Amino acid sequence: MSSIINVIKEQIDNFHLIRRLSMYELKSSNRNNYLGILWEFINPGIQIAIYWFVFGYVQKRPTVDGANGQEIPFFIWMLAGIVLWFFIYPAITQGSKSIYTRLRMVSRMNFPLSAIPSYVMLSLLYPQLLLMVAVIIIFQFIGYPISIYYIQLPYFLFAAIIFLFSLSLITSTIATIVRDFQMLLQSLMRVLLYVTPILWPVHNLGDTFKFIMKLNPVYYLIEGYRYALLGQGWFIIEHPAITIYFWAVVFLLLTIGSYMHVRFRRHFIDFL
Repeated sequence: MSSIINVIKEQIDNFHLIRRLSMYELKSSNRNNYLGILWEFINPGIQIAIYWFVFGYVQKRPTVDGANGQEIPFFIWMLAGIVLWFFIYPAITQGSKSIYTRLRMVSRMNFPLSAIPSYVMLSLLYPQLLLMVAVIIIFQFIGYPISIYYIQLPYFLFAAIIFLFSLSLITSTIATIVRDFQMLLQSLMRVLLYVTPILWPVHNLGDTFKFIMKLNPVYYLIEGYRYALLGQGWFIIEHPAITIYFWAVVFLLLTIGSYMHVRFRRHFIDFL
């Protein structure tokens, strides 16, 4: 428990520095591109177009049954869920390598290593917010206007940040010690896209596999986004068991991640 308190205190005490470094990270990542930050929209747009073409046009996926019995076109249903994936995927992959790729930079600074995954993740949050605004604007013109259920969006975005930070404490520690872990994680992330109901509805599965899919914490976040953007209802109220399970998993990840990070970070420099 002391490790959790220590890590959280480091985030609070260094939040101003974390925010400044996140802005620098965002600018530096797009500095050599002519289109700059526009690539944060172009890349997701290309991927969405490919997924729609393969799953929506070629396979001619039918409409998806919404939580309130409403028939939702496949493209709209997919878009409401995949928008968060464009934050989850880079946050996990870049968060895992955030420490060992920047260890030389901070070795001469009085800077807590636990803040490195934080500012890397925060730099990815800005494009996510812009992408969310773009999707919300699109939804206004295709029959899914802003509703009271949008109140859930800040909660699920906060839940995603806490989950990803907790996970990054574990993955960044392991990846610093064992570099092969980064390659394994990238392969697993490609699989995660297809084992998470982002491109296909979970109700197509039997009860056993449906239960297994719901054990994936990303399922909770994706479905929460869909409930909010498509006006399907109050996901937290309608699914209290999944909510409790999700936060239990997050607390477990934060406990393990904080302990591992505090336990090994003084030795990180030895693995350069």
